This record gives sequence, structure tokens and C-alpha cells, in this order.
Amino acid sequence: MEHVDAVVVGSGFGGSVAAYRLAEAGLSVVVLERGRAYAPGDFPRGPAQLGRAFWDPAENLYGMFDIWSFSDCDSVVASGLGGGSLIYANVMLRKDEDWFVHEQALPGGGYESWPVTRADLEPHYDAVERMIGVSPYPLSHAGFDDTLKTLAMRDAAAELGLDWRLPPLAVSFAPSPGAQPCQGVPLTDPAYGNLHGVPRRTCRLCGECDLGCNEGAKNSLDHTYLSAARRHGADLRTLHEVRRIRPRVGGGYDVQYIEHMPRGDEAVDDADGPPRWTGPHTISCDRLVLAAGTYGTSYLLLKNRAAFPGLSGTLGTRFCGNGDMLAFLLRATDRSRTRPIRASRGPVITSAIRLDDGADGRGAYIEDGGYPEFVDYLVEGADMRPGRIARFLLRRLRNILTHDTNLSAEFADLIGRGELSGTSLPLLGMGRDVPDGRLRLRDGRLDVDWEGETSEDYYERLRSIMRRIGDVLGAEYADSPPWWRKRVMTVHPLGGAPMGRHPGEGVCDAYGEVFGFPGLYVADGAALPGPVGANPSLTIAALADRMSTRILEGRTSRATPVARAQAVRVSAVPPIEVAAEAQAGVPAAVSGGGRTFAGGPADEPSVFEGRTSLWFVEEMRGRLTPGPARRAARVGGAGSPFSFRLTITIDDIDRFLTEPEHEARAEGWIEADMCGGRRPIARGSFNLFVPGETSEQRRMCYRLHFWDADDRPRTLAGRKEIQPGAPTRLWLDTSTLHARLLEGHVEEDGDEDATVVATGTLRILPSDLVRMLTTFRTAGPDGAAAVTRFCRFFLGELWDVYGPG
Repeated sequence: MEHVDAVVVGSGFGGSVAAYRLAEAGLSVVVLERGRAYAPGDFPRGPAQLGRAFWDPAENLYGMFDIWSFSDCDSVVASGLGGGSLIYANVMLRKDEDWFVHEQALPGGGYESWPVTRADLEPHYDAVERMIGVSPYPLSHAGFDDTLKTLAMRDAAAELGLDWRLPPLAVSFAPSPGAQPCQGVPLTDPAYGNLHGVPRRTCRLCGECDLGCNEGAKNSLDHTYLSAARRHGADLRTLHEVRRIRPRVGGGYDVQYIEHMPRGDEAVDDADGPPRWTGPHTISCDRLVLAAGTYGTSYLLLKNRAAFPGLSGTLGTRFCGNGDMLAFLLRATDRSRTRPIRASRGPVITSAIRLDDGADGRGAYIEDGGYPEFVDYLVEGADMRPGRIARFLLRRLRNILTHDTNLSAEFADLIGRGELSGTSLPLLGMGRDVPDGRLRLRDGRLDVDWEGETSEDYYERLRSIMRRIGDVLGAEYADSPPWWRKRVMTVHPLGGAPMGRHPGEGVCDAYGEVFGFPGLYVADGAALPGPVGANPSLTIAALADRMSTRILEGRTSRATPVARAQAVRVSAVPPIEVAAEAQAGVPAAVSGGGRTFAGGPADEPSVFEGRTSLWFVEEMRGRLTPGPARRAARVGGAGSPFSFRLTITIDDIDRFLTEPEHEARAEGWIEADMCGGRRPIARGSFNLFVPGETSEQRRMCYRLHFWDADDRPRTLAGRKEIQPGAPTRLWLDTSTLHARLLEGHVEEDGDEDATVVATGTLRILPSDLVRMLTTFRTAGPDGAAAVTRFCRFFLGELWDVYGPG
């Protein structure tokens, strides 16, 4: 088996710094990066290439953009040599000194304690800035001084009394250090060279930073840390995806990975035939650095948790989105209201407004943005019609029911034409949201439990100030489409394996070393116990530099008593290569020189025996009027607000389809002033397409038992009437619930004799429907086949009612 001093998983801001520092010190280092390498000129442009620029190997997509949709938030992360530096907006701000907080537990969650200080990181901030090369946007120089979005932000901040600044950017505006800024001229390579061997040029202000810089002006990690790491002997292996990790008997770690084998150029249709890879392969190491990003690192630790007995119970906690928020100022002009702002001129971000911390200490930044084609679909979303949304939702249905949280293939079909973006200014907010989210596994896949409700005041403050900036610039404010559904869209997911002062507070210590497992390190955003507040890339890199210094000082070679106890416990764990095939749960076959899984590297052994379950979340709202239906009719639209949020769970799809009642469990809460606010459901049921009064009619029935605030039993009984008529009735019938609130916990056969407390209707709004479709999940074997049967049943029943007779 191959053995090296250190394996680094991932090549973003944590992994690249660690690879360089350890290789420079003479250690043998292997970097395993799942994505491709991109030289200047390789980054996709135009619809055909952008349509293949997403990461979803199951769909033969091996591009940079990895888009995820969880139950309560969406995320964009990167895949490629250089990680997030390939698609980030270059800002290298330091975390404010006052934001290294030590909070107590909050009522709504969000306990945040940083075991490092700004003083601890200062020398490492300096080192990273020198290595990457940072400078502010040269607004005072000719050729750069007419950048309208920068000037507009400066003028708006001045009028509103806000703190405006030009942040450090990892962009080369001049051909060499100390030279005058100049657009599009050749760059001088550093002493360690350039791993791509392709000439680079200074920034030409094209606004395409987030798509990957084809000029090479962006000082991304492949041009800096990774080029230097390779010069010192680091082995950089692309298209290598780590699947399993495990401690070795006697110390060190085994790392199992597969190697992707795409069929050709991303601009060519790779979709014919199944995905290809070789493996699994195994490499062992003395030190293992996990730097696969917040999602990648957290997933590896959660998935392999059984191999790490005694791992901290805080694994998965402290998740947040670094306060990310995207909005648009449509048809924006400069302060004189005479010149439209073309946000495409300049790097994606040129300036920032620092908001004060306020009474709660939760300050923020608002930064100007550009509009590369990748975010055009968001701008166009401000004017998006139902047809485009419908096409996207239909494309998504195939995967959403099987708990496929990867949205990359779907967004490849949703890129807009950019009709509004020419006069639109994106605004990017970030700051100190509350890190009370949790990452967990559901049916073997990563999921996030985080609604962000505790951060509502923070987000509303951001939106308010963004609107004020828009007023100064004569622009119309527009939220991004995810915010229509109160969903956070983040490009800076953080947490999951947080650092702390002891295992009760974090997964790893202040140097990123996992408690109880010497030589295992977390070196990316997963290690952060809360938001950075500013753009987090510089802080992640500085923490990795600090970690590397500690590794090279030799402190990690002295095992603690806890570490020695852990080494004894893991001695009974079988070597990874022995257990790999059994754990994969799929047959192996010989392909070329290695082994390839016929079922795919993502296949996992099922914990369910012979059944497949399905669940989704539904929200409805409306009004109920006290008294029976006749009285409600007389008072017309009056009534008290009433809503519910239910998780509908089908424990066994096959049984659900065959039994005439088609019954599922309903769990969650109702909310109504007449019942004393939000009340949990004690017992609930849902019946889909049961017979109505005639053979052609169908009903969807809801029965929810709960207690009101005065401990009185109550039942919400409701039904949706699916009855023959024109197809245009389908939406009205399936979205309208005729509801009665009854005294007591009433079973179905007792409705006629029950006392009616209130009656009315509840409805599902289009925005709630969109949200509901993102919550479908399955668990158990043969999920795709079972979902197909479920969809056929659902659509077939609707066809029987509304189809041509």
C-alpha cells in the first residue's frame, strides 16, 4: 500500500496552504482533489459550456459549480484544483477583532466560542497576504477611475453616513509588485513558477471572476500556494474523490478514494453511458488533513463516524451561512441619476460598506457585485415568469423524491439570458448570523437542519440598508428568488466540525487537530465555530497556516492520554481495504488496472429491510371563522388566521399504494390565535385520493389531533375535493383545504356528532408549493423504482378525474 507523510483532502484555502507548508518543510504530501485543473482559457463561457460547468458525477457532470439544496437553505460551492478560489470574488478581509467572541448558550441556539484571537492570527494573516498577493481596487488610477458601481457605492455610503472602503483583493492589477496598474498586460511569474505553464495577464475588468478568470489575473490558489507546493514536491492528484477514512493500528490513517474518468471535454455531451471511475484505491499517511470544504469534510466525518470512537458529540453543529444574502438594485443609476450602472465593469467586488455592530454585536458588510453569466439566472429571477419556474421544477422532480440534494444538473438548465442585468447592481451581504444549524446524515446523504429564524433581525437590517442604498441610486430593490421562500442562499457555508477548547465544545482544538485522534486535522470552513462575518477565505487560510506551523513544531507527535486510549480502541477496527467491499454494498468488477464499483461510489448499505419510506413537508394557511359553516358564510371574509406545517410520512410506499385508504402519518404543528398560538400535533393522519361521494370524485383528507393552550383537546378535520371538471380546476382543487375545527379528539366516524368550533379554508401558496417540492425525501432500498410507482399513482389519479372523458 502507498504511504506518505501527509494526505490533504481538498485544495481550497485550507488544503492548499497546508500542502505548501508541509511540502516546503520536506514532508511527502499527496493532495486528493475531486475536481479538474483549470488553466487560464479553460474556464467555460457561453451557454453550451456553462451548461456542463456543474458538479454531479452521477449525471456525468464534472464542472466547477456544485449547487446544493437542503430543506432550509441552498448553497454554491466549488469543485476543482484551487477549490473555492476558482469562483470566489477575491475579497481577503480579516475577521474583526471584536468578532472573536465567547458567547454563552442562547435560547434559540447559536452558542459561539472562538478558541483563537485576532492577535493569534495576525502573523498568519500577514503570511497569507504576502503569498497570495493582495491589493485594493486602484480606483484612483486612470483606466480604473470610471468604474461606476464603485463610485455609486462610495457616494451612497457618504449620503447615508456609512463606512465605505476598498477591501484587499487577490487580483493582479499591475504586471509586477510596485508597478503601475494596467489592464491586460503580461504578468511576471513568481520564482516557484506556474503549474499550468500558461501565460497570465493583468485584470481587464470583465466582471467574470465568479466564472473563473481566463486571463489568470485572479491570484487563485492554483497560481500561488499549489504552484509553490508542487515546486516543493507535493503530488497534486485531480479527479480523485475520497470516500472513506479510518485510523490505522499503531497510528496514522488509511484513506480510500476513487478516480473519476470523464469521457471528454465538458463542452461535449458526456451523458451517454454510465459514469466511469476506477477504485477504490487506498493510501495511508501519518497525518491526514481534511480540507474538502464545510460539506465535504463534515460528510466524511459523519459517514465514517463508526471508525472514530469517542469523536466529539458536537460533530455537525455550529452550521451557518456567514450571514450571506444576495439582492439586486434593478435599473440602478449613479448618484446624479443620469448614467446607468453597468455592474459588469470591474472585478465582481470592488468595494465594501462596513455596518456597525449595533446593540447585539451582529455587524455586517455590504459589497457591490458584478453579473457574470453564472448569476444572470438570479437577476432574471426578479422578472421570472411561471413557465420558467415550472420547467425547472419538472426537471427537479426526478431527483428530489430520492433525497438527491445536488442541484447542479438542474441549474445547468436554468441559466437566464441576462436581459435585466445590464442595468442591475447586485449587492452581497455577509456578517454575523447565528450558527445554530446542524449537519446530519439522512438516508446516507448530507442534510442541513437550519431555518435561520434566530437571524431574522440580522437579515431584515441588511435588507433595510440595501433598500436605502437603492433609494439613493434611484433603483428598484429586489430580493433574490430563494428569499421569496425565506430560504438562505450561501456561498460561505461554515461549521460542522467546529474548533473548541475541549471535546464538549468542539470537534477539534484551536489548531484544527481532532480531539482524541492525533494527526487528524480539519483545515477548512467546517472548523469555524461561527461566522467570520467578513469574507471567510483569508481567515480559513490563516488558520491553516497556524495549524501547519504547529504540525511542523512537532507538538502533534506527543500523544495525550486520551489519544493513547483512542489508539487502543481503534486497534479492533479492520483495515479499510478488508472492509471496503462489504461496506460498499455493491459488486466489484475489474476495469483496466483497478477495480470499479458497478453500482457507483455513492452507493451505501441500506439500514432498511425490504421497505421504502417517503416524506415531505407541507404548509397551508388561511382563516377560520368561529361557529359552524352557515354562520361562517354570513360573515364572509372575516375570521382568525390559521396555519399548519406538517411532515407527511409514508412509512412503506408499496403498502401505501395497495391499501385503499392510502394513509400516511402527519406530524408538526398548527398555529392559530384562537388555539393559543403554535401547538404541536399529538397525532395526525393524511389520506391521499380516497373515494368521494361519487365514483369519479377523490378526496385528500387531513385529521390533526392537538391540545390548545388551555389543554382542551381539538381536532382539525379537513379535505380537498378532487372532482371532475375542466383541467384548469386542478390547481384550485388540489391547493384548497376545506377545514373544520372540532371539540375533542374526534375520529372520522364521529364528525357528524362533534361540536364545531370554527370553519374555513386553508390554501397552499405557489411559494409554499415550491418549498414543498424541495422537501421530498426517500429512505430504503429501490428508492427510484418505488418513487416511480408513487408518481404513476399520483398522476394517474389526477388523469382519471381531470383527463378527457
